[in-house]
Amino acid sequence: MSGVLRATAPLIMLVLAAHLDALPPEALLDGLRLRRFEAIHPVHDVFDLAEALLSADAIDTALESLQRPTIAVLAVLGAAALDAEGGADRAVDDATVRERLVEAGAGDFLLDRLDLELERLRTEFLVIRRPGETASEVPVLLANRLAQRFGNDLPDIPELVAAPSPVPVGTDGDGEAAAREHHAAEIAYATVSQLAELVSGIAAQPARELAKGGLALPDVKRLGEAAGVELERVAPLAAIASKSGLIVREGQEWFETPAGAEWLLDPSGRRWRLLAEVWRAGIAEELLMLAARRGDAVTADAILEDARWFYPAGRKRLIDIAEAAMAEAEVLGVTVDGVPSRAGHLLLAGSVDGAAETMAELFPTQVDQVYVQHDLSIVSPGPLEPAVDAGLRAFADVEGRDLATSYRVTAASVNRALASGRTADSIREFLERVSRTGIPQPLAYLIDESAAKFGSIRVGPAPEIELPAKTVVHADDAQVIATLQVDQALTPVGLIPAGEGRLTSRFAPEIVFWALADAKYPVAAEDAAGEVVRLRRERQATPTTSIPTVDPLIALVDRVRAASGSADEAGWLARQLETAARAKETLTVSVKMPGGIVADYLLAPASVANGRLRARDQKADIERTLPLSAIAGIAPAP
Repeated sequence: MSGVLRATAPLIMLVLAAHLDALPPEALLDGLRLRRFEAIHPVHDVFDLAEALLSADAIDTALESLQRPTIAVLAVLGAAALDAEGGADRAVDDATVRERLVEAGAGDFLLDRLDLELERLRTEFLVIRRPGETASEVPVLLANRLAQRFGNDLPDIPELVAAPSPVPVGTDGDGEAAAREHHAAEIAYATVSQLAELVSGIAAQPARELAKGGLALPDVKRLGEAAGVELERVAPLAAIASKSGLIVREGQEWFETPAGAEWLLDPSGRRWRLLAEVWRAGIAEELLMLAARRGDAVTADAILEDARWFYPAGRKRLIDIAEAAMAEAEVLGVTVDGVPSRAGHLLLAGSVDGAAETMAELFPTQVDQVYVQHDLSIVSPGPLEPAVDAGLRAFADVEGRDLATSYRVTAASVNRALASGRTADSIREFLERVSRTGIPQPLAYLIDESAAKFGSIRVGPAPEIELPAKTVVHADDAQVIATLQVDQALTPVGLIPAGEGRLTSRFAPEIVFWALADAKYPVAAEDAAGEVVRLRRERQATPTTSIPTVDPLIALVDRVRAASGSADEAGWLARQLETAARAKETLTVSVKMPGGIVADYLLAPASVANGRLRARDQKADIERTLPLSAIAGIAPAP
């Protein structure tokens, strides 16, 4: 584009705009992705984009993803540009960059890859290099930002180029590898088991989220007791469950997801696989590259050391990400005291299946048989298969949660199973299949007695004529109705007498039903026709997935290219003059006069509107208004 200034200060933005305008859409998109660019303000054309790319926030974000050699070259370029005589032309040739690197103490490694680093900077629009040129133009805003940061929160140039990189050091083994593997498996198995209890607890009763964030204390206590962990461990476990899609927040409550229900039925090895896969997917690409560089010598401390050295501008962000990932790695058995387990090494290398198989081999062997006792307790001789555990939980309460879990069957727990759709026959059939000791007579009697009493109290929808009542509770035994009326546990549902053997409530049938079930009454739910229906207490919620939309960067590039296609010379000229007006710059404006003569005026643009420039003539000290069509060109003021 003619008339584009190679000037200092804000006008250099126009140089970048012209460069962006000349790029193919693919190159523009790739560069924006490499820079992790996010537009804070609306971007309509290349001028807006150039201005956004030269903002301090965008520059800092770009620096975060640059490795030390690239930042060293950029630092030299910025310093050389600011040192240029007069500051009017900030193009720095490659020979000057090389000389300055040598003066700063750079070794062959950096000098040999200078061309690669310059190309990286060009690709990310941090410098402008035109085809065939051997010089890089550095936008003054970028050079100034670099000057502010290097030697302050970032290393200065000599330190950037001279400091040796951390050297990966292999190990011959520390003599504790076997113990570490078993310890990693113990930790991983415990975490999987604790998560299973937490998800089961949320499935049984949703957990409430506080307005200020975090779970309500009663739910924290309930879930901590269920999982067998200290209260401070509940939040990290819930975070893992949420990230893994096992639970989801809906409104102010957390619910089990369908995926969480399926996960609870998976073997422990498969459960761990999902957690490990999600963990690895959340690690920044830069950290995975650093881990690969270390190979078998990788440790948590080594990753932190490498992050500080290789990413001087991004070290805080990466270290924060790394520390969070490492804390989770410890509870998943991926690492033990910062040293990866065998499964951890495989996981970091990308072999999720291999890691899961390795970890599962060290997990305790699961059993599918239990001992059913005469005192109505059930004891497993080892970790139970998830399907057997789920079957037992349907009609028994968990008492102990060690490797050998224990359960207890009560009239209330059997009623719970019957209310959820199971029958006395299905409970007996299940026990006959999994019990090594058969079904003791006391338990058989309890099941039969509970089944016989089940449904002696019915809960169903109230007829419309009884509004505002929503629920009717009825029973044949008048004494039972009298007991329900005075039971303090049922006060919240407000049961009111409504004729012989009947009570009503303004609450929904489901609420009244579960209130009676929790109070251990043999209650059954029925529909409006009086038919028994089975209610499921566990409510699931499905994570909301956003409808796939166009990548915002693709949309941005399309928008910019469309605006560029409709631009003309007058538009570019107007934008340059507007930029000069905002920056209070003085320009040399060449104006076409009658007879083909071109006259130069020293003007300070004030505004551009309706195809005309209003500016202050610095020599004549008068205001001039010129049609843009009369302007032949503009240049920086001498």
